[in-house]
Amino acid sequence: MTQELIDLRNSITEGRYTDALAIVDELEGMSKQAIIRNIQAFLRVLLIHLIKNQIEQRLTNSWIASIRNSLIEIKKLNLKDNKKSHYINLDEWEIYLEDELTPAIADASLEVLNGSLKRQKLSQMLNQEQLLFNAIELLAMTYNYANRELPDIIDSYLTQLPGGEDWNNG
Repeated sequence: MTQELIDLRNSITEGRYTDALAIVDELEGMSKQAIIRNIQAFLRVLLIHLIKNQIEQRLTNSWIASIRNSLIEIKKLNLKDNKKSHYINLDEWEIYLEDELTPAIADASLEVLNGSLKRQKLSQMLNQEQLLFNAIELLAMTYNYANRELPDIIDSYLTQLPGGEDWNNG
């Protein structure tokens, strides 16, 4: 990015505004890619914990915190500076979830049932349709609720997952 900034400065000082605008477009694209990569990292964490929940049929405080934190960070990252539009629209999540699913399964296989399942076996055991449904439902909340409301809404949803009632009752 440093070279792009040098080129931008030179283009402006030399009056090559078309070149400068092309560099600005390139920088915007690089910025968006970085934001999307960060969102994908939090998306993977979300999927890992939803996988663990589905297979182990329980929730822990740390899983809840990871799910909640991932969603709150996704909400922050996904909202553009204009505070009105998003990098990833609600109807676009499925492709991102599908892209992160295989790596999430691989990572989760190291943790689920104390790492006793290989990635392929874990993948066969998962109800992927239900997993993606839950993830999309949770992601939809990031569009519909303010940051101050989101933790309670997420917790309420999670109590409906397997083991959620036990977690909620302490």
